Amino acid sequence: MASRLWLLLSAGLLVAACEAGRQMPKLSEKKLCADSECSHPILIARALQDFYPGDCRFIPIRQGQLVYVYAMLKGRGNLFWAGSVQDSYYGEQEARIGHFPSSVVEETHALTPASTEVKTTVSETHVCV
Repeated sequence: MASRLWLLLSAGLLVAACEAGRQMPKLSEKKLCADSECSHPILIARALQDFYPGDCRFIPIRQGQLVYVYAMLKGRGNLFWAGSVQDSYYGEQEARIGHFPSSVVEETHALTPASTEVKTTVSETHVCV
């Protein structure tokens, strides 16, 4: 009985591990940032509505939250921005940068022009880890 339970748990963990490393369609080849490392925010936006992501490349956003935008995808992914939510929602956790549809936020403060074009990496727009 115990070995059967162990076998079922092991199989479940293996499936979960494979699912976590799955490759997703790449969102975009390039993005616009304030600098070559995309380390400075371009603008601050406020969420107009809740956004619940469908995969690990995206971040959840709740209506009214402030979002610091670090990159705007170009080309076929131009409907998406990358940023982080900065408020008590994360508590003690470090804020995570992820993608979200630009249509769920409105710009409130321009900070730095998005004048630097940067290639996207496979891990940020293509693979769920």
